[in-house]
Amino acid sequence: MLDKLQAIREKYLHLEEQLADPSTVADMEKSKRVNKEYRKLQPIIEAYAKYERVLRDLKGAEAVLQSESDPEMREMAREEIDTLDPERETLEATLKTLLTPRDPEDEKDVIFEIRSGTGGDEAALFAGDLYRMYNHYFDEQGWEVEVLDENPGTVGGFAKIVLEVSGENVYGKLKFESGAHRVQRVPDTEAKGRVHTSAATVAVLPIMEPEDINIRKEDIRTDVFRASGAGGQHVNRTESGVRFTHLPTGVVAESTESRSQHKNREIAMGRLIQQIREAQIQKEASALASARKSLVGTGDRSEKIRTYNWPQNRVTDHRLEGDNKNFNLDKIIEGDLAPLIEALTIADNAAKLQEG
Repeated sequence: MLDKLQAIREKYLHLEEQLADPSTVADMEKSKRVNKEYRKLQPIIEAYAKYERVLRDLKGAEAVLQSESDPEMREMAREEIDTLDPERETLEATLKTLLTPRDPEDEKDVIFEIRSGTGGDEAALFAGDLYRMYNHYFDEQGWEVEVLDENPGTVGGFAKIVLEVSGENVYGKLKFESGAHRVQRVPDTEAKGRVHTSAATVAVLPIMEPEDINIRKEDIRTDVFRASGAGGQHVNRTESGVRFTHLPTGVVAESTESRSQHKNREIAMGRLIQQIREAQIQKEASALASARKSLVGTGDRSEKIRTYNWPQNRVTDHRLEGDNKNFNLDKIIEGDLAPLIEALTIADNAAKLQEG
């Protein structure tokens, strides 16, 4: 681990030199790329600096314990060792987590889709609540959001809303949100005060290119067609709908969400790549990899990943265990998702370390 950390420090210092180089400053694209990589390494470098300090202090205290005959000095050295040892263990665990290989898609921007599920009007209202919750979180992260398509519910909320979310580490933070979100509460329309259960689904698609999973462009057939809005309204007079067919596997994906053919290409390609990638994962996954996948979910819409319980003011994520799986609903619904996402990330990293 120490060799790897030293190599990372050398790379970090090299990136620091590049950021100070006038030629990098003048090249906006290069500056952006180098700065992004530099910021990515900062948490590792900061933890490594603390770890080195603790190791130095431990070595000094142990030297005192071995060479000093004064009982008071020896007692002070023992107390310091007792304090520093747990800190060393904590920092080692932190560094192992930080050094765990990240999914290559983590840095990708995403297509983020919310759809109302079972529960009629209440499900659409809940989809609207989820949209506002996520929007608060996106704002907090400083991400850019573009609405690609929206289909309002009859009494509010959404039957469907599709967003493009771009920024830093977007897919890495949102990938655990795919699945079915269940709500338990008393609807405004319920006269007898009975709790109803309804659901909405979330799908998170990383925006990828064929090269990301070695799909040859010549193996993809592209069809464009005229798309129309809900109920045949807003007929699109240009051929904005896009359908991709992967000829070797027969996998088909299309999009009519946007009036822009360019955006529909992005969405359809993301869907195509995800389907092909999931087929590859299922084919190649080992038993351990399958166990980790069950922890974080596959993104299948039939999976219930989380319950939002209004009467008990509690959000439960069913992929977590013990006390770690329950969160305050008031905070979560206002977009304070960081603790929940962090808990899922830690659980995922722990599973990866066990596999390794």
